Amino acid sequence: MTRQSFLKGAFILMIAGFITKILGFINRIVMARILGEEGVGLYMMAVPTFILAITLTQIGLPVAIAKFVAEAEAVNDKQRVKKILTVSLAVTSVISIILTIGIMLLTPILAKTLLTDERTYYPLMAILPVVPVIAVSSVLRGYFQGKQNMKPSAYAQVIEQVVRITIIAICIQLFLPYGVEYAAAGAMLSAVLGEVASLLFLLTLFQREKHLSIRSGFFTTVKESKGTFYSLMDIALPTTGSRLIGSVSYFFEPIVVMQSLAIAGVAASVATQQYGILNGYAFPLLSLPAFITYALSTALVPSISEAMAKRQHKLVEHRLQQALRISLITGGWSVVILYVFASPILTLMYGSDSATAFIQLLAPCFLFHYFQSPLTSVLQALNLARAAMMNTFIGAIVKLILIFVLASRPDFQMMGVALAIAANIVTVTFLHYATVLKKITFTIYAKDYIFGGLAIGIAGAFGFYLHKYIIFSHSLGVQTLWEITLTTIVYIILLFTFKLIRKEELSRLPIIRKLSFLK
Repeated sequence: MTRQSFLKGAFILMIAGFITKILGFINRIVMARILGEEGVGLYMMAVPTFILAITLTQIGLPVAIAKFVAEAEAVNDKQRVKKILTVSLAVTSVISIILTIGIMLLTPILAKTLLTDERTYYPLMAILPVVPVIAVSSVLRGYFQGKQNMKPSAYAQVIEQVVRITIIAICIQLFLPYGVEYAAAGAMLSAVLGEVASLLFLLTLFQREKHLSIRSGFFTTVKESKGTFYSLMDIALPTTGSRLIGSVSYFFEPIVVMQSLAIAGVAASVATQQYGILNGYAFPLLSLPAFITYALSTALVPSISEAMAKRQHKLVEHRLQQALRISLITGGWSVVILYVFASPILTLMYGSDSATAFIQLLAPCFLFHYFQSPLTSVLQALNLARAAMMNTFIGAIVKLILIFVLASRPDFQMMGVALAIAANIVTVTFLHYATVLKKITFTIYAKDYIFGGLAIGIAGAFGFYLHKYIIFSHSLGVQTLWEITLTTIVYIILLFTFKLIRKEELSRLPIIRKLSFLK
């Protein structure tokens, strides 16, 4: 398998992430058009349980596997790699069995009592098959990432989305005659089948790793690998603690939202619809740059772990500076485009701009969210996963309390939920940043952030001017495309002017380095 540099590995994941995002948007457009706001609401109320199931199954092992495989590969210790994979598979297999039974037993209570909408039972039950699939695929992803080969994870992401988008319309249409709740279950089933296809691809690649034979002496290796187990758990448990807190918080979010809106006098069907608008329409757009921050954070863990193992502290700081600057650049573009063009984008995608107010409220705060993933990965690579967990816990408490306080007020309702989520994002990001500063010597280049803010402000003002005064076409799609394109060009020019994009970094990336002006 080919090993990639930090920037090249991150770039590969970014390209795959971009393709995945585009496919994901198509997937959500299809779902929204067929299911409608209420159907999307039912689906989105089941998604937190889906995410929680994935988090519990993985228990943070992909990060731990990537870290220790990277360290073992640095000294060419193949036996240690085998122990890491064997122990990890044993752990995730046991967890998947327990979790599948648990979800099966608890789903009726969750749907009827906690979510206050019995129709969520069907999309919740559709989650069950994904648990054993994730148990295996999470280990394989961690292995390839530890070898600093990001291509398998990148291709797996794309395959998962291609399969999902190929069959989602079929699944929804197949079940829709039985009711919107069955159609929502069909949408969830398409996500499960996408994960299955992704796993089959990863298994095919792993079988080519001739030097590794997991099946031979599997149970013997497990018994002889207590030290490996404890080492993995030292990283995995605090890591999963952090993700688990986020997932549990997300799991309780629709429960607290529904109960709070009931106090505010909102009917259950209306609350489900509003929750679908916020989580099904607004958040997918707000998380647009997430594929870039995910790529950076995935590539950061093995890169920084290897640098720390070799005591290359300057390289650690350099990698973090790169990741934060790229997050600022991409997050800034997202803030400008979504804040200025929220209404036409929503109308073109979903046939409704009902989520405009949510997007314009949350877009500036989401700039902090784009910094969060790289900071979390740095904390994990620096063995500060416990600190990351506590930061996430504090943010989760802040969010749930504010949801209850604000959403239960008739004058706030669902807007109170959006405000609570914004407070959570800002709180956790600042706590992560403060924790990193305590651990490593880290120079803050204030001018990068000042110039970044200027680029966002100038490009945003330019976009507002275009949107309000310039008419390119009477077609909403053509008009919006022209406005976004010109605003993006202005933003990119400003980035080069302020030297936030650097030629020497671009020249290291595949394809881009072939451009003559970068040579």
